[in-house]
Amino acid sequence: MTSQLTFAVPKGRILDEALPVMERAGIVPADAFHDTKDRSLSFATNREDMRLIRVRAFDVATFVAHGAAQMGIVGSDVIEEFDYSDLYAPVDLDIGKCHLSVAEPKEGRATIGAASHIRVATKYPNITRRHFEARGIQAECVKLNGAMELAPTLGLAGRIVDLVSTGATLRQNGLVETDKIMDISARLIVNRAALKTDARVAAFVETFRADAQSEAA
Repeated sequence: MTSQLTFAVPKGRILDEALPVMERAGIVPADAFHDTKDRSLSFATNREDMRLIRVRAFDVATFVAHGAAQMGIVGSDVIEEFDYSDLYAPVDLDIGKCHLSVAEPKEGRATIGAASHIRVATKYPNITRRHFEARGIQAECVKLNGAMELAPTLGLAGRIVDLVSTGATLRQNGLVETDKIMDISARLIVNRAALKTDARVAAFVETFRADAQSEAA
């Protein structure tokens, strides 16, 4: 009996853009996947040998890196934050575009100047530390999973590092971007061992790659 593949997809901003890409690759979730009242985390697809799991973006990378899922879609921000050795990101899907930036209050901004230590609120402590270390600054990271924009207002941290799309949320909370760290887009990720041992995984990589190239043409 053929083993079942598990494909991990993220909740949130990327999912709506990812579904058409997956459909073009031959992966269509069951109707229950679109039921907003359904709290299931695992779903059947049009393929008997594949199921979808819908989890938080950071967990997509963890499931794939550890082989609990063989493939998935996640933003490059997550890949950069965790840097799992067993994770391979062979295809840029050219969706879910945004960027990761440093932001701070528009009023009363304090330039970093010669500061050697700053406090930053972020969901990305590893990326943040690396970014500031490259500038000779030690960043004390306060880990938050949401409501990042409140941190400067409430005195939790002087700056934040967060994803930015239109910048509207920053503006509404009196913040401005001061430094762009990296551009972000969604990637197909696969488990390295699965890629080597399961021909279906390798075939899907080529299918997603060909679609990405076709869409870019």
